[in-house]
Amino acid sequence: MKKLFRTKPTCWIASTLVGSLITCSAENPAGVGPEAAAASISHFKVADGLEVSLFASEPLVRNPTDMDIDERGRVWVSEGVNYRSTFQKWGVLQPEGDRIIALEYGPDGKVKETVFYQDPSVNTALGVCVLGNRVIVSDSPNVYVLTDTDGDGKADKRELLFTGIGGKDHDHGVHTFVFGPDGKLYFNMGNEGKQLFYPLTREVPLHGDVGKVPMKPVVDLDGNEVNNHGKPYRMGMVFRCNLDGSEVETLAWNFRNNYEIAVDSFGTLWQSDNDDDGNRGVRINYVMEYGNYGYADEMTGEGWSTGWNKAKAKGAPEDTKVFYEWHQYDPGVVPNLLHTGAGSPTGIIFYEGKLLPEQFRNRMIHCDALPRVVRAYPTQEQGAGYHAEIQDLLTTPDPWFRPVDVCAAPDGSLYVADWNDAGVGGHYMADQNLATMTGRIYRLAPKGSKPSVPKLKLVNGAGCVEALQSPNLSTRYQAWTKLHEMGLRAEHSLLQVWNKNKDPHMRARALQLLARIPGRERQYVDTAVRDSNPDIRIEGLRIARQVKQDVIPLVKNLAHDPSAQVRRECAIALRHNNSPEAASLWAQLALQHDGHDRWYLEALGIGADRQWDTFLDAWLTAVGEHWDTPAGRDVVWRSRAKKTPAMLVKIIADKNLSAQDRDHYFRSLDFINGPEKEAALVELLTAK
Repeated sequence: MKKLFRTKPTCWIASTLVGSLITCSAENPAGVGPEAAAASISHFKVADGLEVSLFASEPLVRNPTDMDIDERGRVWVSEGVNYRSTFQKWGVLQPEGDRIIALEYGPDGKVKETVFYQDPSVNTALGVCVLGNRVIVSDSPNVYVLTDTDGDGKADKRELLFTGIGGKDHDHGVHTFVFGPDGKLYFNMGNEGKQLFYPLTREVPLHGDVGKVPMKPVVDLDGNEVNNHGKPYRMGMVFRCNLDGSEVETLAWNFRNNYEIAVDSFGTLWQSDNDDDGNRGVRINYVMEYGNYGYADEMTGEGWSTGWNKAKAKGAPEDTKVFYEWHQYDPGVVPNLLHTGAGSPTGIIFYEGKLLPEQFRNRMIHCDALPRVVRAYPTQEQGAGYHAEIQDLLTTPDPWFRPVDVCAAPDGSLYVADWNDAGVGGHYMADQNLATMTGRIYRLAPKGSKPSVPKLKLVNGAGCVEALQSPNLSTRYQAWTKLHEMGLRAEHSLLQVWNKNKDPHMRARALQLLARIPGRERQYVDTAVRDSNPDIRIEGLRIARQVKQDVIPLVKNLAHDPSAQVRRECAIALRHNNSPEAASLWAQLALQHDGHDRWYLEALGIGADRQWDTFLDAWLTAVGEHWDTPAGRDVVWRSRAKKTPAMLVKIIADKNLSAQDRDHYFRSLDFINGPEKEAALVELLTAK
């Protein structure tokens, strides 16, 4: 369905379910400036118990692309005034370059603006992450670290963290960094990012184009160069690294445009991904570490249309198209958590504050600019994965409301950044006049809640532990850093949370630091994996991997855990583990696959990577001649061993198989190469 709305100057914009086709420049038809922005609030529909207020608008902020909030409650924004200036007709609207600004209340109660950094080398940066006096700015082809060394609120030092990334002046490049509960950085990039390089020289002049600097490819902890060449990574990717950019891990891949990653206190990863325009297939993902997420064919790199056209020719219904778009029927692709239809998904957080009503706590909070909505996704455990629902927090019929990011402030309220345009990017914008360009920041909180900033007391362990429990990531960074520096001296204060706090998320934050006290690592990991809470047991396994502790004794103890999610994590922990006991432990986990849980099956596949022959042999030894069951057929379908083709052929030869099931098992053969496959196919062709 299409509708038309008139803007100023006379101009028509066709608004469809897949975006907005803007035929000429326009300004917000409801007006420009603080009064018009404040008036727009009356059109918002807010979840029960909450109210929305205007924090800032044009001319203080214009075209916000990303946002962060620091421990002082300052709202940091990256702007995109020069959006698509490298190739669109409007060119460079602001010759001084795009800005990184900080917004805060002044002594008079009015919001004031500080320009932290502005330079022509910054063009619509898609990420801003504030860590003390350093700000990480994501702007393909570079990731900058801007430092305020003298405390005057302005950057006076510029370094390169990464460089050589694709997607310059493109929405699908490198996105924002976030601080994780483990003291590491997490970030992602869309399918135009393509590769990651280290600069050979980190520090660069404060201003000016850095050009193409000398660089070397990033080789991740798996020994792979980080690029999209299919060996093994493709398309958009998710990463983890140290604060200095070292020890990069490629955590997941094969996304289209995953805009931001969210990490909860247990270290579980969540994000959204944008579909191919028109497919109505935006997805929300639980990001299983080392998972392939299926935007392109794993083996050939082909897009979704090849498989979908074949399936459609065989009568596949239209409502299954979204599963073909993400290659969900292929072995080796992690399932999607939720499909939300047409959209332009953007910023996301995992909210662990206490200010919002109970139904929004410990939830993903997510912006989608096309349907003009900020949502929560309540999740429940479902086998080794999750089930999610949709709950709206904020929406409006205002066609210029385009939420691009959401952040939690130190007081637990939410701030929402609004690009504010007739369209949703996609290489175009309506407000092409700098004088009338718009952008808004809103505050979302319980009715009557006034903004506040808890005072930090980082001088001792107790004060740092209090700050560690903040809903605000920048505050937690400050606390985590101090506690980590204190080491053993912080143990007593951290134990108060670990032993006495009833909130498992707070216990999880304390555990991350306790298990990194020199000499105490094994003690606290062992304690964690014996905890009554399965999320804490999972976290214990994850920490053991990160601190390079031998995971085999831990997996032995957890291999028959009643929680499928814990066993999922055991399978992942065995990935690339060369212990002689790894195969038999994997076999124990595989024997517990119920034949229905795709999340569990994919975890088994991740765990067996590079070791399929020995792992499948161990499973066959354990299961014996009784392997040919629905669950056993699943394991074979997912496997990549030399014995797999012959076993698949035996399944395919079953005369009771439906045509659809036969195609399902045939598809598995596409992921295996070698003489064993050729011999199996000959056997199938010559069988009577």
